[in-house]
Amino acid sequence: MVALPGHEDLYTLDADLPELANPVMLYSLEGFIDAGAPGALVTEHLLSALEHRTVATFDVDRLIDYRSRRPVMTFVKDHWEGYDPPELALHLVHDQNRTPFLLLTGPEPDHEWERFLAAVLGLVERLDVRISVGFHGIPMAVPHTRPLGLTAHATRPELVSGYKPFLNRVQVPGSAAALLELRLGESGHDAIGFAVHVPHYLAQAPYPAAAVTALEAVIATTGLALPVAPLHERAERADAEITRQVEGSDEIKSLVHALEEQYEAFVGASERDSLLADDSGKLPTAEELAAQFERFLAQQDRRGEDPEV
Repeated sequence: MVALPGHEDLYTLDADLPELANPVMLYSLEGFIDAGAPGALVTEHLLSALEHRTVATFDVDRLIDYRSRRPVMTFVKDHWEGYDPPELALHLVHDQNRTPFLLLTGPEPDHEWERFLAAVLGLVERLDVRISVGFHGIPMAVPHTRPLGLTAHATRPELVSGYKPFLNRVQVPGSAAALLELRLGESGHDAIGFAVHVPHYLAQAPYPAAAVTALEAVIATTGLALPVAPLHERAERADAEITRQVEGSDEIKSLVHALEEQYEAFVGASERDSLLADDSGKLPTAEELAAQFERFLAQQDRRGEDPEV
């Protein structure tokens, strides 16, 4: 690995990086909203299922606040045995057709956002990236029994012309991923982001169906040949267990039915309101439903029946 001049050694780039022909760059940074963990699930899935290698690493000592996100260390009997350091890295991955693409993963920087994004932009230009695609989950007041929607946004309207907008204008807390899309657009680069609508009562645990929705959107946008079947199988197992829990409780069934009715009313309205979950009190029973499912998921983790649910 050699330091790339012009970026104050904020990252190092593999000296043996092959020539790439307008690759796609996918990105998912940990630390901001990822309801149902589709961002984490998709990146984990791609790195475990596809051939890849790390081609660039960022200086996490410069970018990460260790006291706010303490790395894991392993203690054995009378000594420290290991340390799991954070890694913010760019991977070169090959899809099922051997087409190379890039995947940026790791914790969202706590410091120096603009310098970090300038460095990423430098990589995008140096590697001639044709489009950058981000993805994550957001909590929504929707039932799990209906198809998952998503909000698409991009640096050019043409990139998301096939998607229906769910919001008009709103101010939200910023994220490095969102700012990356903004800075890419300002520099004339194509970028698109997908926010999967995850039932807010399932937002605290990994929800594989959301990962399927995110990955299918990435495939449709990029044309990459990415494996979806394992995530489908995982989603089917999770959905079957959720259905079993719902059917076993009249209270939960009535709560889900209430969300279904509200969902249909929103979908059928000529002027659709936002389904973003909030604390407005419009759905007082949603908290009850969330509590039921959180207890269920905690029980599943303790029993170890399927830690992936």
